[in-house]
Amino acid sequence: MSFRSRSVVSIFAITAIAWPVIAQQGNHGQGHAENHDWYQELKQPGTGYSCCNGTVNGIEGDCRPTRAYLTDEGEWRALIDGKWVLVPPRAVLKQLAPDGRSHICASRSGVIYCFLGGSPKS
Repeated sequence: MSFRSRSVVSIFAITAIAWPVIAQQGNHGQGHAENHDWYQELKQPGTGYSCCNGTVNGIEGDCRPTRAYLTDEGEWRALIDGKWVLVPPRAVLKQLAPDGRSHICASRSGVIYCFLGGSPKS
């Protein structure tokens, strides 16, 4: 195999390994389109307002997969745009996502509308 062929194969292998981690950094818009059908059914606790604003004028929606963990104090922390933030208890939904992962719905400014905690390894 030539050097160029090995380089191309290496790039594809690195991308395949890194993509799941990149896709769960909680970046605005990442993973929204794949999950929009069930995101639009989510309602904010206590208000009944939608968690998901969908895509408007080509701008991706505010719900997306993320990484998250439960602290020893019983509080959720989640990645939003690459930063770990405390999830307010009022935003935590009492259900699991269909894929078992953690998902968050938050504005570009960081206001969290809804959060679904995933399985412990999410």
